[in-house]
Amino acid sequence: MRLVAAALAVLTAAGACGGGPAEGPSPGAAAPAATPAPLRLPLHVARVRGTDLYYVEHGSGIPVVLVHGSVGTLDSWRAQVAAFASRFRVIAYSRRFHPPNAARRDEQPYSVSLHADDLIGLIEALGLERVHLVGSSYGAYVALLVTLRRPELVRSLVLAEPPMLPWIARTPWGDSLRQVFEATVLDATQRAFQRGDSLDALRRFVDGMSGRAGRFDGLPEADRAALLRTAFELRLELAADPAVYTPALSCAEVGGIRHSVLLVTGERSPRVFHVITEELARCLAAEALVTVPGAGHDMHADNPAFYNAAVLQFLLRN
Repeated sequence: MRLVAAALAVLTAAGACGGGPAEGPSPGAAAPAATPAPLRLPLHVARVRGTDLYYVEHGSGIPVVLVHGSVGTLDSWRAQVAAFASRFRVIAYSRRFHPPNAARRDEQPYSVSLHADDLIGLIEALGLERVHLVGSSYGAYVALLVTLRRPELVRSLVLAEPPMLPWIARTPWGDSLRQVFEATVLDATQRAFQRGDSLDALRRFVDGMSGRAGRFDGLPEADRAALLRTAFELRLELAADPAVYTPALSCAEVGGIRHSVLLVTGERSPRVFHVITEELARCLAAEALVTVPGAGHDMHADNPAFYNAAVLQFLLRN
């Protein structure tokens, strides 16, 4: 596996990375990203497995499907759609329960398997052939399971920090790390929901996932309002049975993937995500691992210039 280490200090000292793929992309890494405008593309809807999934598409050519994470929507990819559409047909959709899809219970438990089957259904409904799957956080978990279940639908795979918590529970120190993360992020968020305080629940979740206290309160008002509209789905997530919400996949299963894979991690992401990514790198025959400088778990929004360049380089090679 070729490792691409994109350390912020190195980038700052050197001014820019070299142009070859082994050296990573070269956009400036330290400048904070301005919040891009919401997507201004026509909304489409596909009827998939008894539910409506809203999506946007832009560009032409080989399809790239963007799979957002928790408290996300199709608009989470606002900084990627136009950039990727310069070379590909880009589809960004909202997963079941996520806005603008209906906020209603449909007797389906929130699970990675449910969302994987939905994504398979969407790919088939749109008549797509061999797509690049680009997943963020829980969306990366979904994309990974789709690739395991229906490998013929997938051309390549980009995985950014899937929350595969069972992976790190195999050693005492890893299980300790998992327990701390679950207690301080997932359990704390669920307790806030139980108090009826959705605002504090979103604050605890966003701050905990990013690893930065004050992350939620520092967002623009419009972004905080958009996150609050995902409260319904987040309640469902955290009430799900852990066995289906974060199922244990074996290293042997994941290692059986023969597609080109890019692993992406944020320099400032919580340690739990770095450990998961390291384990994925050990089990997968990944083409590269890229660290996005100055970014946390939401790396495609924290440093979109670097993220976009790294992912585009990978997609164009595959």
